[in-house]
Amino acid sequence: MTNNPSKKNKSQKNNTVAVNRQALHEYFIEERFEAGLVLEGWEVKSLREGRAQLKESYVTLKRGEAWLSGAHVSPLVSASTHINPEAVRLKKLLLNRHELNKLIGAVERKGYTIIPLSLYWKKGRAKLEIGLAKGKQLHDKRATVKDRDWQREKARIMKRA
Repeated sequence: MTNNPSKKNKSQKNNTVAVNRQALHEYFIEERFEAGLVLEGWEVKSLREGRAQLKESYVTLKRGEAWLSGAHVSPLVSASTHINPEAVRLKKLLLNRHELNKLIGAVERKGYTIIPLSLYWKKGRAKLEIGLAKGKQLHDKRATVKDRDWQREKARIMKRA
């Protein structure tokens, strides 16, 4: 029995491409969904290199389908010459009908927002974690920061004792 180092590297490799850190600060996340993405070939190569950003992106619902807007995927220098890569383009999200109906109902009737949380690889396919979210008020953001600071201070106190 031999140890293959390439198998170890694959299992330890971080599959996260991009994280929207600002989303957790700006919104209360009620529910999370995993969606597939319809990508072009150059986008897949760029994602494998980790060239994506979700900071100003959002999800829209049009004609019963979910679309990712504003996500920035930087094209590689070695992109093909016959393709004009657009860094920011609409990308279709792949969700099943039950999930889409749930999202459409929450957005239209209850005033929720759908925001992308993280972009990652799962079994060789690009996945986007989206969240059904409500916006935070300024006092909610302050309370969140205060609570986070208290948890950090409490951990320090417990560590010393």
